[in-house]
Formats: sequence, structure tokens, C-alpha cells
Amino acid sequence: MTEPKIAIIGAGMAGLACGTALASHGLQPHLFDKGRGPGGRMATRRAGNDGEQLRFDHGAQYFTDSDPAFTATIGKWLALGVVAPWPAAGSNAYVGVPGMNAPLKFMASELDVDWSTRITSLTAQQNAWQVEFEDRTETFSHCLIALPAEQAADILVGAAPQFSAQAAASVSEPCWAVMVSFAQPLPIEQDAIADRQGKVSWAARNSAKPGRGTGECWVLHASPDHSRAILELDADHAAKQLLQEFFEQQGIEPQPAEFLTAHRWRYAKAQRPAGDGPLALWDADARIGAAGDWLVKPKVEGAWRSGRALAEMVIASL
Repeated sequence: MTEPKIAIIGAGMAGLACGTALASHGLQPHLFDKGRGPGGRMATRRAGNDGEQLRFDHGAQYFTDSDPAFTATIGKWLALGVVAPWPAAGSNAYVGVPGMNAPLKFMASELDVDWSTRITSLTAQQNAWQVEFEDRTETFSHCLIALPAEQAADILVGAAPQFSAQAAASVSEPCWAVMVSFAQPLPIEQDAIADRQGKVSWAARNSAKPGRGTGECWVLHASPDHSRAILELDADHAAKQLLQEFFEQQGIEPQPAEFLTAHRWRYAKAQRPAGDGPLALWDADARIGAAGDWLVKPKVEGAWRSGRALAEMVIASL
């Protein structure tokens, strides 16, 4: 049998988990991602401040495990030193080291990934898929989409309308993320603060995570409702407003920020459509599929499980 030529569009956790599982069965998938490197919603922002290197996990803050296979994978990452426990967030909470994207970097290092590569269209050919990129066209026997729901819906609309409709049915919540550093530690004992009722629903002393170095760095996440209400503010105004609201919620005097910026996640947290569906979508006849946390649960583990499930579906069809 001719060796399948498999494209995976998206090299976040779902795409990399899918690629890793396929590679473990002797296949050689080719991954493509529009980002400059591993990260996505597990991104780590680096910034310089008077010669000091600051780190901010401004997307996913940590991840947990409940699936035995994912637990086993975390065990391997722990042994490699690319993740570590973070008790401040819970008894089974883990973070990448030195940034949240560390396990993604590790997985990507063992796969064939083209970064800074944006797909523009996907067209069915005779027993093949033609993938248009901004700078070239390539043909593959199998095409697997591992993108956030909104992006997956757009790419799949002509190639797999049913899958596109399922992706479009998934609604994602927005989130404004603030990255801020201070000259002195804030008078707050906790390193992780969850406040579902507050405008700032999450705050973390990022510098307290393993391997983050020195400094007093915080990441603040606005609640979905509040993020939606201020979604179109520019980053500077959003950062200042949310920082002030954070001080008010914590009941402390405002402190001058040495570094302050914000990032708008329009599609921060996917909400799974009502009903129990498959972990991944796969059409064996057309040889096209999709994976993502929007099919399972809006967590790192959900993305990993979906990508792995799609790989297993592809392997079974071969």
C-alpha cells in the first residue's frame, strides 16, 4: 500500500497529540500552523524590562488530568522536566516549564511542522485533498483539521459541510488577559485566585510557577461576560481598567506597574455543543477529519484526547 500523505492543519495541543500518535504507528504526518512557534492558547509571552526577562502564561494557566492515557503522558513529561506540579492551582494541577508551551515544544521537536504557514483553502480532488497555502499548493491523501471551532468551520465549509456545521455550533467565550509586573511583591498571600463572580475572574502570580525566574509578574483574566462587555477596547485601556478592578476586588491600594500590557483572546474557551458526541470527527471515505477541545471539553486534556482519538480513527481506517 502506498504510504499515506497526511496533512494536519493546526499544531496546537490537538494537532500535536494527533501527530504524535500517528508517528508512533510509523506514519509521517506533516503539520502546518500559522503561528511562529508552539503555543496557541498555551502561549507564553516574554518581555524585557530594564534587562530583566519577564514571562507570562497569558493563555491556559495550568492543566489537570482525569484520563489514564493523559496521566501517563504527563508522567513522561514530568520525567523530561517539561512540566511540573503547581499546587497553588490544585492537587493535580501542572504547568509547562519554563513556560506553558514547553510540552508543545517537546512534541513539535519530534514531528515535521511548518510554522508561519497559513492555509487559505481546502479542495477535494480525485482521491486526494488540495491544500492552498498563502505561498504554495500541496496535495495530500488525508487532511486533518485541528483548529479552534470558528476557524475549523471556515476551512471545512466546502470540504466537509457536516463537520463545518458542527464546528460552527460550538460557541467560544472571549477573554481579556492582562500581563503586569511590579517592583515589589503585592500584599497578597495566594499565588492563584479564582473569583467567578468578579470582573477579574482569575489572577495568578505567574512568577511563582516553577522555572519562571525572579520578579513579581501577574496574569489577570477578565470573566467571559466582562471580556465581552469591553471586547473592543484597545489593549492599553483594557489593561489599565482591569488592573484597577483587580486592586479593588482584592481590597489593596493600587501599585505602580513596571510593565503592563493586555492580549485579547476572542476565542478563549470553547463550549461544547449540547449532547454527547464523538471525541473527534472522521470521514473514512473522504479521508478528512477534525479534532479540538471544542469536541470534548475546553481544557488542555480535552484537546489532547480529541487529537489522539482522531489519530486512532485514521489508523483504524488504514
